[in-house]
Amino acid sequence: MAIGTIARPGIRAGALPDAERSRAWRKLAGNPAAVAGALILLLVIAVAVAAPYVAPHDPARQSLIRRFTPPLWVQGGLPAYPLGTDQVGRDIMSRIIYGARISLLVGIAAVVVSLVVGVTLGLVSGFLRGRADAVIMTVVDVTLSFPQLLLALAFVAALGPSLLTIIVVLGLTGWERYTRVVRAEVLALREKDFVEAARAIGASPARMVLRHLLPNTFSSIIVMSTLQVAQAILQEAALSFLGVGTGNAHPTWGQMIALGRDFVSVAWWLATFPGLAILVTVLAINLVGDRLRDALDPRVR
Repeated sequence: MAIGTIARPGIRAGALPDAERSRAWRKLAGNPAAVAGALILLLVIAVAVAAPYVAPHDPARQSLIRRFTPPLWVQGGLPAYPLGTDQVGRDIMSRIIYGARISLLVGIAAVVVSLVVGVTLGLVSGFLRGRADAVIMTVVDVTLSFPQLLLALAFVAALGPSLLTIIVVLGLTGWERYTRVVRAEVLALREKDFVEAARAIGASPARMVLRHLLPNTFSSIIVMSTLQVAQAILQEAALSFLGVGTGNAHPTWGQMIALGRDFVSVAWWLATFPGLAILVTVLAINLVGDRLRDALDPRVR
């Protein structure tokens, strides 16, 4: 790429051309699995955002005379409780709807924390190399040697269950994957002609990183972030199932499964419907993430 091209404002060297970007999105939109996953995910997000308006009942309201009410299509079911009630008479559907808020909030917020930390360290490690690279990658290797869920469980148990704690802990135990991927891409890009040209015209290190290197890692970052959201939702559900999640202030899918496991033989719907909610949401995110990776990966073009 010519030096003059780099110097023109508004052009990021090496960025994905508009034609390629358009082709990638057309390929994504033409994939039935991606479209189905996107529609399901949009529905889950819409229901979570509009929870106070679409939930038929207050998720915390108890009614002992309605306890263990079966789903609507089962004998004894009531139209007011389409998915039945739990052991203290709380509406299962309402609790699932409000639980979607917690799962999506934790998943997205934790990924944002991981993204900021991991991408920053990956850029620093790949661009500076030397001692900084050695120190950062040593920390990455040490972090990866611990099971992520076990590490998160230890931190949450020490700090106490809360929504903020879950977000920070999951975010700070998932950054190393971004660091490794971004570092590898920066190491490959820093020797490219457009980076050498930017260096030749006197571009500062910060400008080279932010203007020329970071934009070329966006495809990998977007795909990783999408798939990390699904993983964070599963981890939050696992921690809630173990009793060290966001606490009892908010209904969560993992917590609902934990409360319903003792009644599976008499009230199968207590654990089944929250489990299906996790399954459908994570599957939808994975469908979108996998097809997004295929659409943005130059090796499959």
